[in-house]
Amino acid sequence: MILAAIDIGSNAARILVCEVEKRGKEVNFNRLNLLRIPLRLGFDVFEKGFIGSRKRKMLMDTIKTFKQLMKVYEVEHYMACATSAMRDAENAKEIIKEIEAETSIEIEVISGELEAEIIYENHFAELLDDKKSYLYIDVGGGSTELTLYHKSKVVLQKSFNVGTVRILTKKVKDATWDELKETLKDLSKEYDNLIGIGSGGNINKLFSISGTKNGHPLNSSTIKEIYEEMQALDVEERMHHYNIRQDRAEVLVPALTIYNSILKWANIEEVFVPKIGLADGLIHHLYDQVLAEELK
Repeated sequence: MILAAIDIGSNAARILVCEVEKRGKEVNFNRLNLLRIPLRLGFDVFEKGFIGSRKRKMLMDTIKTFKQLMKVYEVEHYMACATSAMRDAENAKEIIKEIEAETSIEIEVISGELEAEIIYENHFAELLDDKKSYLYIDVGGGSTELTLYHKSKVVLQKSFNVGTVRILTKKVKDATWDELKETLKDLSKEYDNLIGIGSGGNINKLFSISGTKNGHPLNSSTIKEIYEEMQALDVEERMHHYNIRQDRAEVLVPALTIYNSILKWANIEEVFVPKIGLADGLIHHLYDQVLAEELK
């Protein structure tokens, strides 16, 4: 079965194409293609409240490209979701209708809470030590999703409008930072020795830059050191020094700002970085839906 997941974020849009194979009780999700387009919708939305004509056209062209990719891979089922920027955009409904009319691709704008829940559907929680507590941290362009696992059970799923593009456009409210800080400090009192799990392009790039071996966690002290080194450089210097694209060079420092704050307030010393994210969760979510339909 070939499935596709489209994730339209505040900084980039992605399509993940997977072949799902069921062998007995085991289900394998094999990645066939992952394409990322740095649309940066949040720069329009968080500054102006809507998606302007240029980025609107870019989004349309991107969805048309994704549709062609799905055709080539003979995708049987797909799911397309939009997150923080589209949640805030005044003209989101109008754009979604226009995209559906031209491409037949239906886009669903999901809440921050549902976003956190779908990310959880990666089923990686089954691999965690059921005696320990973990905080899953997904930092995006427009929002940060937190999920707390205690003894392999989800005890908190919450979304905060703190994201890399919101920071760059100076649109994060002090009250939102305060709420995030208060939530994390309360968690650190209730759950000792929290272990972090980070997802998304920024923490994956940070993991690569750090030289940490696969399977080993990033130390909070390493994240802080890289942040201090990186913030002293301008965007061009970061691009050259770390061999990264411009859009990544711009958002890494605000991403590290968010991670450093979360780790400090939650008293977390280690962060594991499995290569998973919303698109992976969407594939699992879609597969579960397809199975449920087949059983009807």
